[in-house]
Amino acid sequence: MSPFELVRFAIGAIIAHKMRSVLTSLGVVIGVAAVVMMTSIGLGAQARVTGAISGLGSNLIIVTPNFQRGPVSQGANVGATLRDSDVEAIARQVENIAAVAPQVRGQGQLSADGANWNSQIQGVTPEYLIARDLVIASGRMFDEREARQGRKVAVIGPTVARELFGESDPLGRRMRVRNVPFEIVGVLESKGQSGFGQDQDDVVLAPLPAVRSRIVGRGIRADSVNTIYVKAIDEDSLDQVQEDLTNVLRDQHKIRPGEEDDFQSQNLASVLEASQAAIGTFTVLLSAVAGVSLVVGGVGIMNIMLVAVTERTREIGLRMAVGAKRSQILIQFALESVALSLVGGLIGLALGVAGAWGIAKLGDWPPGIPAWAGPLALGFSMAVGLIFGAYPSWRAARLDPIEALRRE
Repeated sequence: MSPFELVRFAIGAIIAHKMRSVLTSLGVVIGVAAVVMMTSIGLGAQARVTGAISGLGSNLIIVTPNFQRGPVSQGANVGATLRDSDVEAIARQVENIAAVAPQVRGQGQLSADGANWNSQIQGVTPEYLIARDLVIASGRMFDEREARQGRKVAVIGPTVARELFGESDPLGRRMRVRNVPFEIVGVLESKGQSGFGQDQDDVVLAPLPAVRSRIVGRGIRADSVNTIYVKAIDEDSLDQVQEDLTNVLRDQHKIRPGEEDDFQSQNLASVLEASQAAIGTFTVLLSAVAGVSLVVGGVGIMNIMLVAVTERTREIGLRMAVGAKRSQILIQFALESVALSLVGGLIGLALGVAGAWGIAKLGDWPPGIPAWAGPLALGFSMAVGLIFGAYPSWRAARLDPIEALRRE
């Protein structure tokens, strides 16, 4: 019997029992779809977290006050442990840094030409652009002299420019921030949504002293900062820079050995690495759990094929009586098992990709469908068919033709 005839017999047997074939393949369909979707969810979440952290800047260390340390006190300056002197000490004593940028934050109502918009106001220095990898799209950044003197000039994000000025050029025009007039000297290049869903273009940058005195006002001490951004010259220097700045700040704050820091520093490269490792482990776990359904689907194929061997005993005996070899019977049943599993794998792959796109749309992250998902899903489906179809095929090939013909 030729290979073509064996394939024809296998396909004919599958078509003859349509409902049974569909139910047999269902376990593989669910298993493959689940594995593809779980892998996509993990990779999509990983891409979102990576984008969110990378959007803050490269080779960056973020220093913030530790609000948990010290006795509980009252007033607006609770936890305000970082000072201008800390920024100067880091810039002076820590090596291998590209920029040190302090920041104070506030929220305020903006108005210009009858338009109003509520946005985040950030008091920064010119080095903030370097630390955060920001780019000026038009105009300029305020210089060191303007920053030092606390001039009322501002650089705005594209969202603020659109909401206040529409399509017109905002450069050189004035806007009011809580009734304080600021001249717009620059517009930032768009960075879009962050990985956490925040609009990174909805921001106003102004000189640190001006924001601290005119916008934040009594909410902060005259020399306090909310955050210090420290950018290392390269990724290899990050750990050493973090260690050095920690030592400098401990000296500045007169923290004795054994005492808890009144600040905390976050190395974004370490945070990103830890996040990716955690999500990677979670993805493997989800895929392993989903893979169990593939095994269940394989067991289902074996059970149905054993039933098929029992039901088709006379057919097998007749074929062997007219000259079919045991090897041909073995190959035919193996082909049926592999075909059922492969078709289920193809359907499951299509459903998994569609489901991955739908979940990515709902989660607002890129669909992380790996290139190996298709070949792996189909290859695993064929392996399931071969492994779980081996025993029923062997049973069929071992039947005695005379005994098979005698059975009703």
